[in-house]
Amino acid sequence: MSRSAPIPSPRAEGPLPSPWAHVARVAAALAAGMGVGRFVYTPILPLMHTQAGLSTGAGAHLATANYVGYLLGALAGTLSPALVRSRATLRGALVLLIGTLAAMPATHSTALWLVLRLSAGAASALIFVVAVGSLLGHLREHPPHLPGWGFGGVGAGIALSGLLVLAVRPVADWRTAWWASAALATVLAAASWNLRPEVPTVPVSSAPAARAPRPTLDRRFVALFVSYSLEGVGYIVAGTFLVAAIAQGSSGWIGGGAWVLVGLAAVPSSALWARLGRRWSRPGLLLVALVIQAVGIALPALADGVAAALVSALLFGATFIGVSTLALATGTDLRFPRSVALLTAGYSVGQILGPLAVAPLLRHGYRPALLLAALVVLAAAVAAAVLRAALPRHAVAVRRSVPERGRRAAPTDAGG
Repeated sequence: MSRSAPIPSPRAEGPLPSPWAHVARVAAALAAGMGVGRFVYTPILPLMHTQAGLSTGAGAHLATANYVGYLLGALAGTLSPALVRSRATLRGALVLLIGTLAAMPATHSTALWLVLRLSAGAASALIFVVAVGSLLGHLREHPPHLPGWGFGGVGAGIALSGLLVLAVRPVADWRTAWWASAALATVLAAASWNLRPEVPTVPVSSAPAARAPRPTLDRRFVALFVSYSLEGVGYIVAGTFLVAAIAQGSSGWIGGGAWVLVGLAAVPSSALWARLGRRWSRPGLLLVALVIQAVGIALPALADGVAAALVSALLFGATFIGVSTLALATGTDLRFPRSVALLTAGYSVGQILGPLAVAPLLRHGYRPALLLAALVVLAAAVAAAVLRAALPRHAVAVRRSVPERGRRAAPTDAGG
């Protein structure tokens, strides 16, 4: 007769802070790791083109290096679950991230920039998985919209870093922008320094694990996987080059201002889409969100001016985190084995391929790249429509009788 081996109790650290205080710490970590560490490159990129001599092709390669590092960090967290339950991992990744931001102005070597952005990507991924694991682990008994506000930290970091670059731009150069971003990341890291990682709560059985049945191919999951992987390709092109594209047809402040609006729109988006998911089917909402995002990405390529730039920013910011929330929650609903891991892998590979796919187009400016990205996101919407059509009506209907408490929110990539 098998017996379960108890897991040692974690070191006593006092009571968990209130739910909203915990959400605030997670939001600060995600703002540092994703909003600043990953996405501050977007508003700084035009400055590096004009002041540091960075070519458009090299700019795309730096973006790709960051996404490769992110994939490596995510894989490390997947292969070593203990790593993502460690406060030392979170703190070490925060320190590494700040160091890579501060070191960017110390060189003009593209090779060293590649190493720094790759390292920043790995640090961002580790921060993300520790923070999200803590968020969902400690708030599993709370309504799904509460973790949604934690994911809004990504948008808050984008908005803060965009405002920072706007403030620096008139009085200093690209070097100061990187140093200022390192200072901002330091402040956010301090706010999240005492974040308590998730602790394992399920006993580990000492009996040999039964062999899991081999999953059969599910065309519904295939459609979801294709949709989310294509979203990784399309969204990251806008996430990397939107500011530079807007700046080509408008005055410089409009590009930076649009990026701030992206962040502000992203702050409530995850919580909003989670609430909408209680009333309508997630695959249907995923389709709607992807179509809205495709329109937002295409707008700066089709029209100049402030209005087009700001509407584009609003539509993109309101959807890119929401798409991740909806897609991963839908994968969980389909009960396909390791759905979140598989979807995250496809999304991450898509992020790597996106800048590489549009690099040949950048010699003609950023508009062709944005148009291609919008078409890819529309293709993702078509795959989501196939998924929606493949699901029987009762499978996607909202079960209002299920109480919110006790339901666990699905993790999101957030652009991660």
